[in-house]
Formats: sequence, C-alpha cells, structure tokens
Amino acid sequence: MKTFLTGGITAVPGILAAGMAAGIKKADVPDLALIVSEREATAAGVFTLNKVMAAPVILDRQRLRRGKGRAILANSGNANACTGRQGYADAVKMAALTAKALGFRPEDVFVASTGVIGKPLPMERIDAAIPALAGQLRRDGGEDAARAIMTTDTTVKMVVATDTLGGRTITVGGIAKGSGMIHPNMATMLAFLATDAAVPRAILQAGLRQATDRSFNRIPVDGDTSTNDMVLCLANGVAGNRPIASGNADARRFQALLDFVCLDLAKKIAWDGEGATKFVELRVTRARTTDEAVRVAVAIATSSLVKTAWFGADANWGRIMAAIGRSGARINPDRVAIAYGDVPVVRRGTGLGPAAEERANTVLKGREFALTVDLGLGRAEATVWTTDLSPEYVKINASYRS
Repeated sequence: MKTFLTGGITAVPGILAAGMAAGIKKADVPDLALIVSEREATAAGVFTLNKVMAAPVILDRQRLRRGKGRAILANSGNANACTGRQGYADAVKMAALTAKALGFRPEDVFVASTGVIGKPLPMERIDAAIPALAGQLRRDGGEDAARAIMTTDTTVKMVVATDTLGGRTITVGGIAKGSGMIHPNMATMLAFLATDAAVPRAILQAGLRQATDRSFNRIPVDGDTSTNDMVLCLANGVAGNRPIASGNADARRFQALLDFVCLDLAKKIAWDGEGATKFVELRVTRARTTDEAVRVAVAIATSSLVKTAWFGADANWGRIMAAIGRSGARINPDRVAIAYGDVPVVRRGTGLGPAAEERANTVLKGREFALTVDLGLGRAEATVWTTDLSPEYVKINASYRS
C-alpha cells in the first residue's frame, strides 16, 4: 500500500471537485463544495444515530436505497437541521439545482450540510452559486472542496492510498471535516470518500460500515453526536478491475485501503479537536469482549475530569478508575492496571505511588501520548483516539454562533 496526501479525493481517477465562497458564512470564506464522479458510481453511506436528523441526512438515506450516485454537494456554516418542511424542500432543491448544472438526474446527487442548527439556508445565495461552482470543477480541486466544508476546523483533512488488485492500481481517497461535536455514534462528522475500484453495492456498504466502526466510531472528543453526521463513498469502477467478490484476497486488500483512509481521516479529526493541546491513543486490553473494551475506552475518553487532568499534565489515575467503574462493562477493580506510555501508575487496582505519578506527569507534558488500561479479564481489546479538554474549548463553543 502506498499513501500520499496531495489531491485528496480528486487523486482518485474520474473524480472532480471544487469549493467556493457562496456567502453562507458571515466571513467571505469557502463554504460550498462539490464532488463529482465522471461516471455513474456505486454509492454507500453511514449516517448519524441521533434521532434529530438534519434534512440532508433524511434525503440521502432515502436516495442511498438506489445504491448509485454521481455527485455530492456540501455546505458549511448552516446545518439545515431543525428547519422543518422548508429545510427538507431546500435540501431537495439543492440537489435538483446541482443536477441541472451538471446534466444529471436529481436522484444522482447527495447533499450534506454542517454548521449552526435551526437557521434556514440562504437559498438565494446557494442558487446563484451552484452554476458557478459546477463550472469550477477540476481534477485537482480536492483541497478546495476540503476547505469549503470546514467549520471550526483548523486544518484541511484529506488523504489518498493506493494498492494493486488483480493487476490494476486501485485508489481510495477522501476528505473530512470535524473538530467539535465528536462522539462515536456512527460517524461524528462529515467524510466523503471515493475509489476507482469496481465494487458491488453490498460489499461497498459492508466495507464502509466496517471501516467506520474501526475509525470514525473510535474518536470520542466531547461526547456530543451531531444531527448531521454522514460518511458517503462513491466507487466509479474507472480502474477497470474485475468487480471485487466477497471474501477473496482482493476484497481483503480493498478493505485494508478503506480502513486506512478512514482511520487516517479519523485521527486527523481527533488531532484537530476544538481547543485540544493533547492527542491521546487510548488502548483498553484484556476485556471480556470488544464491546466492553470500547465501553471502557469511551467512558474514559469522554470524562471531563480525565480530560482536564490531561490538559494539566496530571496523571490523576483515580479519575480513570472512576470512569472505568461507570462504563457499564464488567470489571474487577483488583485486576485493573493503568500505564501512561511505558510508565505504570496502577497495578491490581492500586496506585504505585507519587514517584510513578511524577514520571507519568512527564509523559503527559507531550503533545501526544498513549494510555493503556488493562482490565485483566479476557482477550478482547479496543483502541480509541481522543484529546484533552482545555479552556479554549469553552471559549470556542461559547461564541460559536457569534
């Protein structure tokens, strides 16, 4: 497998993209993105489990039943959530206008939105911008699209990976946005992926679900699941490979590509957590089941007390023990071990003393560190990636709408 960053999603053959400022945000910054496959593509998607779903999520879930698509139009600055019938009608209109500009059928177009909840979309500005946006589509427009979907993000998030399947070079690329309102309950942000592989719908959908579970569902930042979360993937078959069959070597190699791209984007989201100063790889080992390992990891990663201790470079392991205990997983406190990096601070449920904590505090002063929690009960394990909680997080979210 080869990986590189240049081009993002448009490094995938047969994919074009563009991004521009349409006036949706208050500042004159990019806020409307378009991704287009030059061929009809197989489509797969994973959506938020939040019961309050934005209009684009409702529309895209319906359209995904066809298993086909050619374009994704995404705006930032406005979530088009909790906007009633008008919001849904606006989502439908966005897709129809995009289809008209491209010469596609309306059902070929997916839409996505991200931003402030509860405000109507400025449709007159979007209407005016879509034809111009379609005219700006380029084979190197991936970064422009990635920039246009950002909200509180501080960095553009994109990645590409290639491998050889059946004698053909296969490419998987993607872009994503996410910084706050990040919690594993599907995807916890927007991510758009594309591949030139020929992949049957069922295999692509199952593969995307698996990749999501291993990546976007493993980045708890603040415990809030958005109304707008989605991951969409288009597979256009331009590579000319024999369609991937379930269970064979090509399927495993393609899954590895998909897993890699999703995990790389997920880590970039965690790295860019709102106000974050620490990036933490949190591994729970020797749990009874993988589900229980995830439960423990998420309980720790979303604990405000644990996260503020990380910000202060304080190896306050008592807060971790408390989070483990309320996770809902089966545990035996007397078997728990905790270590920061290679520095143990708890063994058999008991702290190892001030000297061990001081050594661990040194580990916590780094921008990136690992935390391992050994439950001592089984063979299952899980890893999540998360951040600390700083005063800057409060400042960003206290003034988000202003």
